[in-house]
Amino acid sequence: MTFEVLLDTCVLYPPTLCDTLLRIAENGAFEPRWSADVLVELERNLSPLPSVGIKGAQARIRAMTGAFPNATVNAYTQLLGDMPGHPTDAHVMAAAIVARCQVIVTANLKDFPEAELAQWGLTVSHPDAFLLDQLELHPRETLLALQNQSRDSSRPSLSLPQLLESLRRAGVPRFAAAVTRIRSQGVHDD
Repeated sequence: MTFEVLLDTCVLYPPTLCDTLLRIAENGAFEPRWSADVLVELERNLSPLPSVGIKGAQARIRAMTGAFPNATVNAYTQLLGDMPGHPTDAHVMAAAIVARCQVIVTANLKDFPEAELAQWGLTVSHPDAFLLDQLELHPRETLLALQNQSRDSSRPSLSLPQLLESLRRAGVPRFAAAVTRIRSQGVHDD
C-alpha cells in the first residue's frame, strides 16, 4: 500500500525544502501529490523572482512532473464548492480527497480545519513534523536523500551542515536539529 501525501505550494516553493521532500519521496518513503492549481500557483510565485524567472519556474515544474508523472491531480473541481477552510486552499483539500491521500503537508495549518479533514480520512501536517515523521519511519531513505542532496548541490554547493542550516531557515528547524543530533552521534549512512 502506498502512502500518498498532498504537498501544498508553500512547501514546494522553497527550493531546498522542495528538493528534500521530493528526494525522500523518490527514495520510496511516500508518493507525492499536488493539484494542478498548486503547480499554477507555484509558477506564479516563482516567476517574479529574478533568480528564477518564468523559464526557470517552468523548468522546475517540468522537472517535478517528469520525476513524478502521477503526482498531478486534475479531477477535483467538482468538490471545490464543498470544501471547508480557506477558499483559496479548497483545491488542496479537494485534490487530496480525490487522490486518496492520507496527509496534507502545509505550513498553513490554520487553513485546514482538522475536524473537517478527519471526515475525509485526512490529517494535516506542518513540513517540520512531517519530515520528523519521515526521519523516524524511514531513517535510511531520509538520510540518504539529504546526503545525495548535499552531494548534488551546486550554485551554491552545500555541505550537509550547510544544507541543514538552509532547511532550518526554510521552516523545518526541528528536523534539521534532529538530523544534526543523529549525525553527531555517528548514526548515519555514508
